[in-house]
Amino acid sequence: VTVLLPLMFSALTCCSVLSLKLTELLQWYATTFRDPLMLQPPAWFKAFIYCEALLQLPFFPIAAYAFLKGSCRWIRTPAIIYSTHVATTLVAILAHILFHDFSGPEQLGPQTQRERLMLLSVYMPYLLIPLLILYTMLYNPHYNHVEKRKRK
Repeated sequence: VTVLLPLMFSALTCCSVLSLKLTELLQWYATTFRDPLMLQPPAWFKAFIYCEALLQLPFFPIAAYAFLKGSCRWIRTPAIIYSTHVATTLVAILAHILFHDFSGPEQLGPQTQRERLMLLSVYMPYLLIPLLILYTMLYNPHYNHVEKRKRK
């Protein structure tokens, strides 16, 4: 018990310092890139975050295993579902960044076209990578191969 107490205190201290640093990092990012979705997320963006936590995050280790192993054709359907889901959510996010009016006094967001494009460049890989995955799953012969059934 005497050994556990200092370890627990050390772990709690470490977690609180990490939490503080992550909060500072989020503040820096949102201020530097003028990203309103991180500090003032609308309800639809929160829904995307929940979908990411519940659907996308569990997919990552499964996909990593399948792609690293290399011969797992069963990843095709889950990868198509994942990539279309992510690409669809990114269309809404990119449209919000491009077309939303951030001119209000309480609005933290891009004020110039350059700031909008800078923020767009932060989100763009999250659209391009799922589109590449989708393209691979649809057109790569390894994943798109239809097995012929043997005749008896």
